[in-house]
Amino acid sequence: MNAQRVDWVDTAKGICIIFVVMMHSVLGVEAAAGETGWMHAVVAFAAPFRMPDFFLISGLFLANVIQRDWKLYLDRKVVHFAYFYVLWMTIQFAVKAPVFAGEMGAMGALEFYFLSFIQPFGTLWFIYMLPIFFLVCKIAHDRGVPWQLMLAIAALLQLAPIHTGWLLVDEFASRFVYFYAGYIFAPQIFRLADWARERISVSLLYLLGWGVVNGGLVYLGWAGLPGVALALGAAGAGAIILTSALIVKGGQLDFLRHFGENSIVIYLAFFFPMAVSRIILLKLGILDIGTASLIVTIVASVSPMILYWLIVKTNLGWFLFRRPQWAYLSGTFGKKRQAQAAE
Repeated sequence: MNAQRVDWVDTAKGICIIFVVMMHSVLGVEAAAGETGWMHAVVAFAAPFRMPDFFLISGLFLANVIQRDWKLYLDRKVVHFAYFYVLWMTIQFAVKAPVFAGEMGAMGALEFYFLSFIQPFGTLWFIYMLPIFFLVCKIAHDRGVPWQLMLAIAALLQLAPIHTGWLLVDEFASRFVYFYAGYIFAPQIFRLADWARERISVSLLYLLGWGVVNGGLVYLGWAGLPGVALALGAAGAGAIILTSALIVKGGQLDFLRHFGENSIVIYLAFFFPMAVSRIILLKLGILDIGTASLIVTIVASVSPMILYWLIVKTNLGWFLFRRPQWAYLSGTFGKKRQAQAAE
């Protein structure tokens, strides 16, 4: 893991990764059961800010590395994520291969596997998108494109009704503005976190007002409207920053910081315990859909951390969350060896 961490950043990532796991868990349970539960309202409330904040946080430290030479930059910001995408896409595909073969036939399943190299597979699209964002930012930086122009283009892409069916195109248009804003406005974002720690009452009032507005617009069905979605994404990201700073200030809920520090571990590995716990709980049929969804969320969030703990204790299986030496570009392995699971 990285030697230097920022407590509120890790806490924010922890909040976001739990919301991401919750979304997949809740919607998966509801789809399998054919009905919705009380957890659906929580997922809907988080929808405007869940991924915007995750991408904004991912861009925060880009200014520290964007001036690296291209080889080292590509290794840390492209090859790093490509390794985990290919590895875990293959693992997920292997787990689901019998289902795919039954639906598409053996050749259809094989074609689907290779298509996943250009059309992100399942829950792993975030890992696929990050290297593209890093590349676009590096190219724009090296070519001297004004940040104001880049930010304006990114905002216009988010506002535009782009729905091609290709995940890379659609998600780039929808999410890049938040990643780029995290990169450009990192100093102001860190000052906002410091401000929140010194003004707890005002921060809590802002969070209350934000919660009412965000929830109201979600309830009315307006949260996805052009302009509204962009504003709610930005406001929600700010709310998560304030919340994280206040949590750290209070010294409570340290598990969120730990989850955030290892967010890639959870993101990569939550799919299997999520699916298994969902099947078991629905077969038992003793819980309402909302409670079953909550339990699946908890199991899917905690299980990867147990796996990671076992790897630490046994020193076996590190390749799942750390790149082996052969997966580094030549000459980059010994440089700043913090490029492990949570870079």
